[in-house]
This record gives sequence, C-alpha cells and structure tokens, in this order.
Amino acid sequence: MMRRALFPCLAALALAAGGVALAQSSAVEAAIASGAVGEQADGYLGFARPPSAALKAEVEAINIKRRQGYTQVAQAKNVPIEAFAASIGCKTLTGLKAGRAYSVAPGIWAVKRDAPITLPPQCGG
Repeated sequence: MMRRALFPCLAALALAAGGVALAQSSAVEAAIASGAVGEQADGYLGFARPPSAALKAEVEAINIKRRQGYTQVAQAKNVPIEAFAASIGCKTLTGLKAGRAYSVAPGIWAVKRDAPITLPPQCGG
C-alpha cells in the first residue's frame, strides 16, 4: 500500500528532474532535439514549430499522461491541478538542458543557452 501511494510522487519528481521522463518515440525525441517541441512553464510539452499530425498526436498523448500524474498528486496534496502542473513546469525549466526549446509565456519560444532561464513570475522569476 505504501509503495502504491509513493508512485505518483515519484512520477512527479521524475518529471521535474528529467524534463520529459515519460517513454517517448524517436520522432518525439528528434522533435525535442531539433527544437520543434519543447517544455512549457505550465508543465506540458508544446510546439515551437507547427507539428505533423502524427507528432501532434504523440505529444498530446504524453501530455495526457502527464496530466493524469499531476492529477493524482494534486488530489493527494489537495492543491489545484494547474498549480501543481505549473510547479513541475517551473522545476523542469530550471533543469532544462542547453539547446532545448522552451516557453515561459504562451506562444513565445526560446532556446536554452548556458545561462539560466529567466522564469515567469509564477516560478518566482
């Protein structure tokens, strides 16, 4: 029972520490590496460039899985799902690798350089 209760917390920590921690296809990995897909401050993946229908479907499936994980933890912590997802987004952006695309505001994309990202106000930036 204890192991089952810890799983959502561990999943959320994995997302925070590793960015895209969920299993993904080589197409999604390539899109992330090329900057077509990136992390957003809201805790979900987004599109820096228009995606193909297949890539869009794969990223949406990852985001659905993320939302399921966020929902479990947010409910257990009795916090709004969007607030919990955004907290994970902030942690993910903080640990983002150089060369990866990211968005701190809807529709505004950048590429992570060696310097830290200027985080949005909800992240304490």
